Amino acid sequence: MKTARPAHLTDTQLIDALNRCARDERGATASLVAHLAEMDVRELHLGLGFSSLYAYCLQVLRLSESATCKRIDVARAARRHPAILDRLADGSLSLTTARLIAPHLTENNHEELIAAAAGLGTRAVEQLVARRFPRPDVPTLIRKLPVPAAQVRLLAEAPQDEVPAPEALTAPNASTGGRGPVTTPLSTAPAASTTPSSRPAHPTFTALSADRYQVRFTASASTCRKLRLARDLLRHAVPSGDLSEIVDRALTALIDDIARKKCAAATKVSRHERSLAADSRRVPAEIRREVWKRDEGMCAFVGRGGRRCRSRAFLEFHHVMPYAVGGGAGVTNIQLRCRAHNAYEAKLFYGPRRLSGPDSTGRAAGRA
Repeated sequence: MKTARPAHLTDTQLIDALNRCARDERGATASLVAHLAEMDVRELHLGLGFSSLYAYCLQVLRLSESATCKRIDVARAARRHPAILDRLADGSLSLTTARLIAPHLTENNHEELIAAAAGLGTRAVEQLVARRFPRPDVPTLIRKLPVPAAQVRLLAEAPQDEVPAPEALTAPNASTGGRGPVTTPLSTAPAASTTPSSRPAHPTFTALSADRYQVRFTASASTCRKLRLARDLLRHAVPSGDLSEIVDRALTALIDDIARKKCAAATKVSRHERSLAADSRRVPAEIRREVWKRDEGMCAFVGRGGRRCRSRAFLEFHHVMPYAVGGGAGVTNIQLRCRAHNAYEAKLFYGPRRLSGPDSTGRAAGRA
């Protein structure tokens, strides 16, 4: 089946068609889940020569492993609680959020829990489940990932002081409520991912209860050395060597430092702040402070439907009336924009041809 690109549609037609496609997909997903549930009850896959419904989905329906697991889990939950199917069809529950609440649904709570999760995103549902069904703390653990065979020779030739030693890391013992230390050595056992990649994996944040999270990420040997050094330097303040408290202190200091550099945040404003010329592109520190506070440290772009972006990543100071056409650096003309919306508004104002010049990107975007 060949699918044509909808290049002939107008902007409005494309948006309407995309919404219709998403609506159709939700309906098709709910229908697929319902049929999988019935297939599972009748065990028809056995008569077709498949040992499991999982194998049937992989080989006949051509679903991926993750898609198969997700749909089968939700199908079995929907068999017990059919209200899930209606929520999948109207989009108030996704397969991911339905799967998160599925293990906790009972005859007594399923209506209330499904209603509470409806309309929430994945992270919000994770927090909802963590509040209602809290899990115990996880022990602090640092372990070494396996080294690819191609890098073994390089490590062997490296100076010994550059190779991380498998030292023990002292951390609070979760089983004793943090009252005593537990020694967790760096292990060479396989970790969650055994395939190294040049692109670092995204950290995972798993809610354990209303105010506790399990955070997992892969760190370099240099980062491990810094953690050990910070632990040793903070022994007077954190005798237990609790890594979560050490990381919290480090992040607090980092955020304060970035706030001073990026938005000129200061507890006490200096009388000697360098004044800028009226026609300067650079936004004065006092203006950056006021704009950052007014826009709450988030992108202030508002779309045609009235939705504000609110992104906190890659923020830039944006000239509402571009600097190149006389826009000044006053509070009323400066707003926060994420990088994508800053470039988007520059493209709307100047057009794509103007942006293609060698020095036009920064100029057109009106960056501070």
